[in-house]
Amino acid sequence: MEGAELELERRSKFLNSLIQKKKAVEQQEQNESFNVKVRASDMPLLLQNKAFRCARELLDSMPGKLDSKRLALALKKEFDSKYGPAWHCIVGTSFGSYVTHSLGGFLYFSIDKVYILLFKTAVEPLNH
Repeated sequence: MEGAELELERRSKFLNSLIQKKKAVEQQEQNESFNVKVRASDMPLLLQNKAFRCARELLDSMPGKLDSKRLALALKKEFDSKYGPAWHCIVGTSFGSYVTHSLGGFLYFSIDKVYILLFKTAVEPLNH
């Protein structure tokens, strides 16, 4: 019985690795269609994709010059409303940063020539 269990576990791991590879390829293809490059992230893919789609739509709605404040505020509001409060967003073509963020709440990416830093911080209750 032990041999059969080991074989089943080996096959399960193999199939899981194939699924992960397929997901990675699909993610890469989507990133290329949005012209996105992930610079650093610990955010789940689902949230990353939401950020990419939202940023792409907002950039496409801005003919001419980039309105970085509008883009940052729109991304922040979208993530605050869907995933809870305390999201922050920095948008620009040249900036540096060092931030503390909540686990699973950090994404730094570029889309076209615009760099976007989206991160979540912990919400501390106020003691009155």
